[in-house]
Formats: sequence, structure tokens, C-alpha cells
Amino acid sequence: MRMIRPLAVAAVVALAVAGCSSGGREKTDDSTTSGGNAAGSSGYTIAFITHETPGDTFWDKVKNGAQQAAKDTGVTLKYSNDPDATKQAQLIQSAVDSKVSGIATTLVTPDALAGAVKAATDAKIPLVGFNSGIDQYKQLGALMYFGSDESLAGESAGQRITQAGGKKPLCVIQQAGSVALEARCAGVKKSAPATENVQVNGADDAAVTSTLQAKLAQDKSIDYIVTLGAPQAVDALKAIEQAGSKAKVVTFDLNQQVAQDISDKKIEFSIDQQPYVQGYMAVTSLYLNLKNGNDIGGGKPVLTGPSFVDSANIAAILPFTKNNTR
Repeated sequence: MRMIRPLAVAAVVALAVAGCSSGGREKTDDSTTSGGNAAGSSGYTIAFITHETPGDTFWDKVKNGAQQAAKDTGVTLKYSNDPDATKQAQLIQSAVDSKVSGIATTLVTPDALAGAVKAATDAKIPLVGFNSGIDQYKQLGALMYFGSDESLAGESAGQRITQAGGKKPLCVIQQAGSVALEARCAGVKKSAPATENVQVNGADDAAVTSTLQAKLAQDKSIDYIVTLGAPQAVDALKAIEQAGSKAKVVTFDLNQQVAQDISDKKIEFSIDQQPYVQGYMAVTSLYLNLKNGNDIGGGKPVLTGPSFVDSANIAAILPFTKNNTR
């Protein structure tokens, strides 16, 4: 299985363009964009809120997509982030209190964010979800959703591992309580029943490496490590070397280092969710909704993944990882 095609993302992007997805920081410098390529300002201000852990390169792609959409549509973008669920909810509430035009937010911890999301919908502020919360966004009241089907992505990864002869994958969860990460590992286990999960602190690369090294030393039967973020894939390679293990690495998401490691055949493959597209579509969809009442996806999630990146297609993708658009 080479590719699970995203749901009409290219067509949706074309439609969107023609009509013109320490903590707690709200950024007002390079992360706040107004005007840009669009003819003047639209007059709309959109709060863009994530659970980014500082230093995680994944979010650079998301932000780049959101910023480009803001330029294309003349939207003023206010970016803020916090990996702590309670603080992320406070950021959403602050956006509501400041009476922004629209809100785009990740929904990684739905229960913790439910009250703040309700405050937005009660205030008649359109809110869309992206990246996390594909199974919960409707019940929370989000209008639209842009992201990958995480369960399907996990199942697909597990299938590919078992087809390659893998027997005992280790699935690495780098953020406690994330519904998206838990869904990925559950999907892997569905296709590869012997899969074991391990919890690590994704904000501490040295700790990730030492934890994985200890697991490999303890259980010699582990033959695949499945990381759920690109930085952890690099940590896993170090752990394998230090433990003298022959385990192979597969990962979710890309950064420039992981793309190079795939090219060098150090990592088997990546399951990509196209974060640049998530950021771009989350902002663009709100602009179109505010301007024309458009509802992209018709109530269904718009899928930006999953797709496989491996030795067969890495040459075409690698250049785009250098400017954080893929």
C-alpha cells in the first residue's frame, strides 16, 4: 500500500484560493499576519490556537500554512499555543473574550476544551478544528475539521509492518492524554496485535532516547519502533544504536532530518498528514465562512492524510521539507 489518497484536498485548496489544517504564548510578531498577497485587509481577525510543545518542528509547517492563508485572504492571524490542556482552553476563552472573527484550534484534549469551545459557539464565533479531534469535533460544536484519519493511519502503518514481517512493534506516545496519538497506536495494534505502547516525555529528547534504549534492552523481541512524531524518530534511531538493536523505525510526520533519513534508508517510512495543508485550510475555511457562509466538507471532515512517504517517493518530497511546506 503506497498511498491512501487524502479526500479531495487539492480541489479544496483550489476552491479556497479562488474564493479570496514557554507555553501559553500569543505571538504578535512573525506569527501575526495581515494583508500580504491579498488586496488589502479583509477586516477579519482569526485566532489560531494549538497544543504545540515548544521546539517541535511539526508546528512550523502548520504555522507556515496558516500564515500563507492569512496573506492570501487578508486576514489578521493571532497565533498562540500551550501543550497544557487547561491553558489551551484559557487561550480559546481569551480569543472569545477579545471578540475575534473566528477561531481555528486543535482539539487534542476534547473534554478539557469543551467549555471554551462552547463559549465560542455561544458567542456566535465560528470555530473549526484541525489536526486533532476528528471523532469529537462535531459534538463539541466545531463547524469543520481538517486533518488525518488517525485510526486509519495507524491501521495502515500496522498492516505495512506486518507485511514486512514485523512481529513486535513498540508504539511511542509522546504526549499524555492526546486522543490523536492514542488512536494512532490503537490502529497499529489492530493490525499488529502484539504492539506494546510506551509513554515518553516528548519535550525531552534525551529522556525519550534513554526510555527507548531501556525498553530495547529489556525486550529483545521488539523489531519495530513506531514513533508518532518526527523528533521522536530521530531519538529512536539513537536508542537503537546505543542498545545495539536491529529494530527498524517507522514514524508519523516529517521534518527535514526524517526526510533525509528516509532517503538514506535509516527510517523505513513516514505516515504524513500534511500539516501545512491543515493550517492553510483551517484559516481559509473560516475566511470563506465569514465572507460567504461557505461550509467546506459539508459537515464531514476534510482529510489531509494519511499518505506514505518512503524510498519510492522521497526524492520528490524532500525539497519541500527544507522550507517547511511538507
